[in-house]
Amino acid sequence: MVAAGDAGSASVAERLGIKPDMVVQEIGWDEDVDEDVRAAIEEEIGAELLDEDAQEVIDVVLLWWREDDGDLGDALVDARGPLDENGVIWVLTPKTGQPGHVEPSEIAEAVPQVGLAQTANISVGADWLGTRLVSPKSSKAKQR
Repeated sequence: MVAAGDAGSASVAERLGIKPDMVVQEIGWDEDVDEDVRAAIEEEIGAELLDEDAQEVIDVVLLWWREDDGDLGDALVDARGPLDENGVIWVLTPKTGQPGHVEPSEIAEAVPQVGLAQTANISVGADWLGTRLVSPKSSKAKQR
């Protein structure tokens, strides 16, 4: 249901491509995540976000990622494991100037190494950016 003042703007869940009944897993939750983003997604899917230990096939992974969280490539490999073949990983990083900011080049370097493609960047809340990652549609596009 769209409220009167919201008719012209898509919710953060819609901008992330999240639809009702999708299975959404959240990795990297900490005290600094945007609770409004989480609430909007849970409202859209009609369920709670699954945690890192979920065993289901996942439609969308939300990977909250900060500068000191370790190796992004390893995290992406882990996140990709339960992902549906048409699933999406959103790497959510603090915006420039925020504690834990991740340079875009770090994401750009990690993505092809784990067999993913970066397709979009959007603002997700006041302090977070989202980078959309998908499996490339054609294996013929491999370049060396």
